[in-house]
Amino acid sequence: MTSLDQCSPWTAPHVDHELPGPRSAEFLALQQRHESNARTYPRRLPIAIEEASGSFVRDVDGNVFIDFLAGAGVLSLGHNHPDLVAAMTAQLGRLTHGLDFPTPAKEEFIEAQLSMLAPGLRDRMKFHFCGPTGANAVDAALKLCKTATGRGDVISFQGGFHGSSHAAMAITGLVSQKQPVPNGVPGIHFFPYSYCARCPLDLTPDTCTTNCAGYLERSLRDGNGGVPLPAAVILEMVQGEGGIIPARADFVRRVRELTLELGIPLVVDEVQSGCGRTGTWFAFEQYGIEPDVIVASKALSGIGTPVAVILYDRRLDVWAPGAHTGTFRGNQLAFAAGAEAVRVFRRDDVLGNVRQRGEQITRALAGLHADPWVSEVRGRGLMWGIEFADPTDGGPAGELATEVQARALRRGLIVEVGGRADCVVRLMPPLNVTAEVVDTACAILVGAIAEATRDKARQEA
Repeated sequence: MTSLDQCSPWTAPHVDHELPGPRSAEFLALQQRHESNARTYPRRLPIAIEEASGSFVRDVDGNVFIDFLAGAGVLSLGHNHPDLVAAMTAQLGRLTHGLDFPTPAKEEFIEAQLSMLAPGLRDRMKFHFCGPTGANAVDAALKLCKTATGRGDVISFQGGFHGSSHAAMAITGLVSQKQPVPNGVPGIHFFPYSYCARCPLDLTPDTCTTNCAGYLERSLRDGNGGVPLPAAVILEMVQGEGGIIPARADFVRRVRELTLELGIPLVVDEVQSGCGRTGTWFAFEQYGIEPDVIVASKALSGIGTPVAVILYDRRLDVWAPGAHTGTFRGNQLAFAAGAEAVRVFRRDDVLGNVRQRGEQITRALAGLHADPWVSEVRGRGLMWGIEFADPTDGGPAGELATEVQARALRRGLIVEVGGRADCVVRLMPPLNVTAEVVDTACAILVGAIAEATRDKARQEA
């Protein structure tokens, strides 16, 4: 496979200035003056980006970084992939905005996406194009299920993240996001997710006589359980913002069996885990299930041009015309890039690369298990999290994770933090990243962790 990293103007990271550099500091000051206080990434990653290629970005001060954030998973083929740029450029001269009219670019995109599904699932799925964000697609999925079932309640899971719109925020586990916004969407019920590193039921493997799926099942079957039969159950196969937590296979399968038996549509949120991120086109494929609704967005175009869709079983298609609209649902540039991205995935065996690089990361990070401050290293494909916890009481060590992020940046690697108390360092590189870049990035990260935990231990002594 030929990666853009092999023809990038940069082959290795280098940081020649204190961060932020002087020009970055100017841009950050302007951002603080002009932009909303809700901005997030530059607060912990204090750089202003000027250009990028493949897995690398260069800031306005000339520093070069390996980008293992990749637009929060949006840039599945890295920055400025030439085939996707060419497809978008060609489309730019034909049609850019098409509302929901049928167009050749849209039909090609639909056919490309359907071709990545298993035949049985492919034959029964319909598309709905939403506004340009994953959160809007989540809203659409909830509206669809409520309309189709005539029911109003929704079951979500603790630790899940589904977006920041009013409805998506309501089914997100993050309480701090919801507290400032009164009168949230009602009828949401949260159940434990299979997060065994921090068991939500406070069980250990030796004492576990039940599990999260069993608790959900008993609650829904109990006439005094307090939860009406819901319109939908929404579930992430891998909780992304929640800390890169892959669901246990038995948990997912039992939830799917339960929803089928009770006639509850199962919505799988693949906004972050979809489009090859975990080594299959959608993560649910690894669990041997077929959902009723699939929510996809981030990496659908492969290059960051926004598009969001829900794919759903034809039996749910009960909407009236105009039931869910969005002015930018006809983004022809995203359609052209997305269809080309599928061709690149097949031509270059990108899914095979995801699996190989995932195995490489497993080996490269194996030594972290010996660090007393590292409680767990986990992931699927190219979606990884390193969780930090205080070895004395097991509490989340968010400050340490943030310090690791800062030290990695100073060494030339961009990573994100997330999870409970931001105690998880997260890796989401481009899916066509090379073995050489992964080796360099992992060496930087391991060094940053060793340095940060060593200094932490000295402070604690």
